[in-house]
Amino acid sequence: MDAIDRKILTLIQTKADLPLSEISRRVGISKTPCWNRIRKLEESGVIQSRVTILNRHNIGLPIVVFLSISVSRHKSEWTKNFIKIINRFDEIIEVHRLTGSGSDYMLKIVASSIDDYDRFQQKLIEEVEFTSMSSSVSLQEMKHLYRLPLLGSNTE
Repeated sequence: MDAIDRKILTLIQTKADLPLSEISRRVGISKTPCWNRIRKLEESGVIQSRVTILNRHNIGLPIVVFLSISVSRHKSEWTKNFIKIINRFDEIIEVHRLTGSGSDYMLKIVASSIDDYDRFQQKLIEEVEFTSMSSSVSLQEMKHLYRLPLLGSNTE
């Protein structure tokens, strides 16, 4: 990946629907080579998908809860089952396996209300085998980026 690829990625991370003519103009190459680079980035898996980002408040999901889960079983069978469970619930928007903390997994969950979250958590408790669980409600989201830093990129 060279500087032109990084410039392209920086631009489309910010605005995925930017016209090809504008991308090519900003990075200083013609449209066909620009399109070929984008296709190559998609084929290599650098670009995984292009999405529309919704404002969760405007669609009735103002609550964000971080759910920490600790488990006693760290076997592949448990993990496979856990992955199946978390993939069934659209309310779970991120899951991370952790090290160096008091919990093994951190789930980011969105909900319409605390009552809605409580009902969701009760369903999860029925399905997931765990030793402890702790919820933290986000009071204010202070930073949330969808773009990744690309060192050495300059879009101007």
